[in-house]
Amino acid sequence: MTYADVGGLRIWYEEHGTGKPLVLLHGGYGSTETFAPVRQALAARRRLIAADLRGHGRTGGLDRPLRYESMADDVAGLLRHLGLPHADVLGYSLGGAVALRTAIQHPDLVRRLVLVSTPFRRGGWYPETLAAMSAHDERAAERMRGTPPYERYARVAPRPQDWPLLWARSGELLRRDYDWSAEVAALPMPVLLVFADADEIPVSHAAEFFGLLGGGRRDAGGDGAGRPASRLAVLPGLTHYDVVASPALPAAVLPFLTRPARAPG
Repeated sequence: MTYADVGGLRIWYEEHGTGKPLVLLHGGYGSTETFAPVRQALAARRRLIAADLRGHGRTGGLDRPLRYESMADDVAGLLRHLGLPHADVLGYSLGGAVALRTAIQHPDLVRRLVLVSTPFRRGGWYPETLAAMSAHDERAAERMRGTPPYERYARVAPRPQDWPLLWARSGELLRRDYDWSAEVAALPMPVLLVFADADEIPVSHAAEFFGLLGGGRRDAGGDGAGRPASRLAVLPGLTHYDVVASPALPAAVLPFLTRPARAPG
């Protein structure tokens, strides 16, 4: 549990377990503690490298705007700092968007990609979710004081007084439009998409996402030979808020990470 100096940014990361490396990227206003409920299960099979994203948790960097692209470069810099030629990457929500951009911008560094509750375009969220995201600002930050995310941030952040700035920076990011469908279709590595069946993202978007990766186009056949390299998991009885803490998550992720690899198709 320490800091890595990456391009002038001190990124907090912590390691657990042994085996092939798996990078964990938390959601908005979160930190490495997001994965505490599933850490033991994942660490039993993998070397976990959990990082606090720019501006979140113990990592600073709010002196400049938050962008998925620059945070992806942060992750790539961390992997290079650790001397890792490649790693599996798992991202949840905001961290999923960063993980996806890492795979797009640095495909040589990402062996397999796991995206949890993450759309490939901004319009993939439900309209009411987009409306709520658009309202993230300093006033919203004040209303969130006293909540568990605020208490955690106040406890570990290098500048706890930056809580309103984090919300302002996050709101700027979340209001920016994007559509990465072309880049998704060109990804060279196997991808596992994980969604809750009552997520903030419609199951129809999950199916469209899977289609970009070659899934849902035909019957795989009795021997499974027509199955794509990527996978889709829709976990029942869960929401956007509890999917990352459910034991169903490592149960879906670990088989995908450990099965023999083959080229996407």
